[in-house]
Amino acid sequence: MITTRSFVTYHDSPVGTLQIKSSAEAIHAILFVNAWKGPKLDEDEMRDSGHSALVKLCTAQLDEYFEGKRRVFDFPFTQEGTAFQQKIWNALLEIPFGRTISYMELAKRTGNIKAIRAVGTTNGKNQLSIVVPCHRVIGANGSLVGYGGDLWRKKWLLDHEAKYAYGVQELGDW
Repeated sequence: MITTRSFVTYHDSPVGTLQIKSSAEAIHAILFVNAWKGPKLDEDEMRDSGHSALVKLCTAQLDEYFEGKRRVFDFPFTQEGTAFQQKIWNALLEIPFGRTISYMELAKRTGNIKAIRAVGTTNGKNQLSIVVPCHRVIGANGSLVGYGGDLWRKKWLLDHEAKYAYGVQELGDW
């Protein structure tokens, strides 16, 4: 459980506004929002909390990702979850930039093919959008399914990564 003071701020991106939740130690959530949910965190308040540098590092790395210059994030991040959830989220971090796997494959990689529904549910509970790349998990038939940030964002992220990884313009119409 997060016991230190938490902060929320917002960052504009090509896929809409991102809500960033952080403490002085780590980023705890990066979520898509369709509208501002509150005021932007005051720079003086962030500086006084000691977390300004962390948020700036996070947003700088997100901007680099959107510019096609970053494939892996290395700022401190964490999210609360069960041992099973942590296992799934860690497996998501192993999916290479520009690649996709199915929910079935993710279940296999984490050791329990029968847990495919739990894998899907855990994937949907990921609070660190983009950074923990749950958007790289697709249906067994290649379809874009199950994305809490709306399927248009999932398609945009996959097209973006394909473009920079392989020079591919788009995955096609879904």
